Amino acid sequence: MIRAALVLAFGFAAPVAGQQVEIFPREEDAPRASVETPGPRAVRGDGAVLRGLDKISGEVEDVTLPNGGQVSLGRLEISLRECRFPAGNPAGDAWAYLAIREAGRAEPIFSGWMIASSPALNALDHARYDVWVLRCTTS
Repeated sequence: MIRAALVLAFGFAAPVAGQQVEIFPREEDAPRASVETPGPRAVRGDGAVLRGLDKISGEVEDVTLPNGGQVSLGRLEISLRECRFPAGNPAGDAWAYLAIREAGRAEPIFSGWMIASSPALNALDHARYDVWVLRCTTS
């Protein structure tokens, strides 16, 4: 009965006593890494356009930030390391590497890549502010 419940709930069954379970696949079953990466080539933009939302006041602000630049948005300090976009399509999907600190704190509350088309994929988790990438800028 318990074994059937595990299969229904989790899609697997617990091993029977004495049964060996192979956790990792065999080496010959592993997918081979290719040297070339498929998909469009990424181009580095000059900066990024970010949107910030103060969830308490409802105020929305768009800021343009150059690569390596920093801006204050409410109590947040946002630093942009770089912004990238698909080659030949600067208005297309953008991803930016951001470090976000709250005023008065040394360690960042967010550090990583944000993707314009999927802002929830790697989002800032803050009680008052939301920040997301709109697009990269080019010269």
